[in-house]
Amino acid sequence: MVTLPTGTLTNPAFGVGSAGTWATVAGSGGTASFRYEVDNSAYSSSGTLRIRATGRVGSQTRSIVANLKQQGFIDFLYFTDYEIQDPDQSGASVTQCVKYGWAGRPLPGSGTSCSDIAFGNGDVINGPVHSNDRIRICDATFSGMVTTANPGTGLLYLKQDSNGNSCTGQSIPLGVTYSPVVGMPSTNSQMKKETRTDLTTDVPLPGCLYTGPTSIVFNSAGTMTVRSPWSKFTNVIGDPATSGVNIPAKCGTVGTAAGSLGSAGGATIPVLVNNLVYVQNVPSGTSDPNGWPTSGSGSYPSTYASNTCASGNGIGYPMANESVASIPTSYGCRNGDIFVKGTLQGAMTIASENFVYVTGDITYSNASTDILGIVGQNAVWVWNPVNGSNVDLLPNDRQINAAILSVSHTFQVQNYDRGGSQGTLTVNGAIAQKFRGIVRSGSNGYIKAYSYDQRFKYVAPPKFLSPVATTYGVSVLVEVKSAFTTGGVAIP
Repeated sequence: MVTLPTGTLTNPAFGVGSAGTWATVAGSGGTASFRYEVDNSAYSSSGTLRIRATGRVGSQTRSIVANLKQQGFIDFLYFTDYEIQDPDQSGASVTQCVKYGWAGRPLPGSGTSCSDIAFGNGDVINGPVHSNDRIRICDATFSGMVTTANPGTGLLYLKQDSNGNSCTGQSIPLGVTYSPVVGMPSTNSQMKKETRTDLTTDVPLPGCLYTGPTSIVFNSAGTMTVRSPWSKFTNVIGDPATSGVNIPAKCGTVGTAAGSLGSAGGATIPVLVNNLVYVQNVPSGTSDPNGWPTSGSGSYPSTYASNTCASGNGIGYPMANESVASIPTSYGCRNGDIFVKGTLQGAMTIASENFVYVTGDITYSNASTDILGIVGQNAVWVWNPVNGSNVDLLPNDRQINAAILSVSHTFQVQNYDRGGSQGTLTVNGAIAQKFRGIVRSGSNGYIKAYSYDQRFKYVAPPKFLSPVATTYGVSVLVEVKSAFTTGGVAIP
């Protein structure tokens, strides 16, 4: 429901009904008036508001309906805050490098390596692109609008490769134009509130909360198989949480019995309808209903051995023969990591407090109705395991249909510089990240094939994260039958 202002703030345009008021059109001398109604019932599921406006002049009325969509990351096939590799990956100085190129970041070859990344090597980007930074473009093709927050004059991008060398081969039919900075939120933690049961007004239909490493496999029949051994309560009350609730039919049964979240086969449940899954890090101690002690008795699930966390995360990562530089970093046993793949039937968003690993293809059962959002607080990884001889352990090629957002880090191929050529990484959707992620290095990694999901012009995945400041734009505008007579009576 929309709560309307009262008193001196009352808007006469909301005076629906025969006794209701109309607002006067400015400059009409009282001869023209209007009223409108707002429908926010689809906001949480698709990010849209619907407004029906009716105008009145003399004995005539006319009505139009407009859908308003919040402008944000999914307006772009490819959005980046900084055109450098994530300093967590490159080791670059955060103080010197985490600033926009147009605001004084050192140039490549200046003695400070900020790991600038250029579009090149035949990249083809079939959709709108925005960067808050100054973009480097070499042998790349952009079929859609390209914008940058670079406030300079003249050419707003650099015809340079990542090393600062001049290059050619750019194809940008629409050119590169200025558009203001789109602010990145510092955290996705606000998405966790969508799993609380005590916010009945703001969250009438809570999603599911899982704790610790969690695997999600979408099944084409409209179900998903979830494995989450650390989860005790799949909904919570309070912030910080003071108690928990379990709704097994919606989020799965906790525990280790066959068919439960803690079992080897996980729990198979219906895909959440227009809702969200949030996976949190394992809370320390017992004050949180999902908390676990960090040592001693009861410090890990009963299905784990005492050394399980020393060799992986307990749900199959790393895989057999996989070479991992640091298990606590890559597959931390108490991390809120999501491991996801499969064929989605439905509309849902998944979000993690730490990493998201795309462990296989993510496709839609119905490309016109199914929709997925993926939001990682930290990196979103294209899982690409290799063995100690740098041989890849998975089949080549990967397809991802989703809106992807890494809030604090990057969308990147794991082991992009090892394992040889992996074929093509096909993304149909939208990619947004704080730092540029590397997909291919030399003869290793993937060739990009990115295309924009045109539906994102009109709808968003359920409860998807928005920029820190945003506006609304009209996505659909149609004239409909008049909603009211000149006397204010609703027309059936």
